[in-house]
Amino acid sequence: MLTAILLSAAAMTLIVAVRYVATSGGFALLTRVMHPGLYAGLDPQVRREIWWSMASAAIFGVPAGVVAWGWRQHGWTRIYEDWGDHPLWYAPVSVALYLIAHDAWFYWTHRWMHRPRPFRIAHALHHASRPPTAWAAMAFHPWEALTGAVVIPSLVFVIPIHPAMLGLVLTVMTVMGVTNHMGWEMFPRWMWQGRLGGWLITASHHQRHHELYGCNYGLYFRFWDRLCGTDRGVGDFARDHARAAARAARTARDAAGGGDAVRGRG
Repeated sequence: MLTAILLSAAAMTLIVAVRYVATSGGFALLTRVMHPGLYAGLDPQVRREIWWSMASAAIFGVPAGVVAWGWRQHGWTRIYEDWGDHPLWYAPVSVALYLIAHDAWFYWTHRWMHRPRPFRIAHALHHASRPPTAWAAMAFHPWEALTGAVVIPSLVFVIPIHPAMLGLVLTVMTVMGVTNHMGWEMFPRWMWQGRLGGWLITASHHQRHHELYGCNYGLYFRFWDRLCGTDRGVGDFARDHARAAARAARTARDAAGGGDAVRGRG
């Protein structure tokens, strides 16, 4: 039994790690195409982000693996495989329920992480990415990673969901986590401005959090931020992009200087 549990945890850790590398790597490549030089001079930071994210993959993978084993072997959880067990209209409702519950958990734990002691002990590691990149989505201190790792595995014991819909929830979670940190806005304006934008969170909203810290704590929706008076609207990336251009120019000058020195010695 223990071997089966360990294998399940290891498999889930691998899945989380591959999902992270594929998603963050894909959006990092897209960033390189759409905004060349945006991550110039950030190689040491990116390596640190990847290191901590891979550690977080294990922390996310272990509880998911244990729960997956319990579901398969003992029928734990309220995951159902037969579409006939619930009306078809419930499938999208279950996705919405998971996203709403996850968003509420994230808001309050994230806000708590900004209290002085938890921030110093754990959350400061995430904010050490200045500016964050597409690789920063899972760059957490282990204590912070643990607060995120228990959410979905806990919800499957409470809210019925089909594996396909659970996969959709995890896809939304991964994509939004990465794109919120990648340093530019990929979604159309109507998603982050106007009526709908007043309730949805994209990179423009989360950028404001990394700029000001004490605001914009949500993950998917602006409901809790607006209700609790912590919403500071959306930011823009002009200053970050100007700094990136300066870093890129400095990196190019340093590279050219190094080349001149080599040629001089030759």
